Amino acid sequence: MPQLLHLDSSADPVRSTSRRVTARFSDAWHGIGTDHSVIHRDLHTSPLPHLPTSALHWAPHLRTADETVEPSAEALQVELIEELISADVVLIGAPMYNWSIPSTLKAWIDYVHVPGITVPFDSDTAPLVGKPVVVVTSRGNDYTPGTDNASADHTTAQLRQVLEVALGMEVHFVPVDLTLAERVPALAPQIPKAQANLEAAFSAVDDLALRLGGTTAR
Repeated sequence: MPQLLHLDSSADPVRSTSRRVTARFSDAWHGIGTDHSVIHRDLHTSPLPHLPTSALHWAPHLRTADETVEPSAEALQVELIEELISADVVLIGAPMYNWSIPSTLKAWIDYVHVPGITVPFDSDTAPLVGKPVVVVTSRGNDYTPGTDNASADHTTAQLRQVLEVALGMEVHFVPVDLTLAERVPALAPQIPKAQANLEAAFSAVDDLALRLGGTTAR
């Protein structure tokens, strides 16, 4: 049974662009067949606690003798990692907040990026290599390459470093720029471009859901 792990992190449950686009992917995934299941984690409405100890940055066998972890925190980390590993495809909604990712998404990353478990350290442990992950990055202004704001996009580089470079996942970015065009007067002339960006994102996730969902079904 092909399984999608769907993560949302936007703090706006009503007007969020990233949520609209991830929902579109999830709907397309469901539409492939009744066997295509989805696990949805809303990291905003049900936020994860920040790591209670730095010991959770390491696999149990790599912790020092004086590093201890509460059983509940250990169990949560195991649950999140197993959930990630068992998914055939991962979908992440990552809006830009103050030129970075939401803290709720960062908390999830801190639980699942673990040397000795999901990242090679003392062995070749790398269970996520090649796993597809679709990242919907929504940004209020225009941060496309070549624009004046491009260098201020610290979301894409951060997520590429963690997901692709460190975890070895196959990352597909779906950017949506100018999401604040209808709210910020200075951006109003960009409304047509913003609408075109959103439609392009919808088309991209439709194609990705069918392609990645069809691959996992074989």
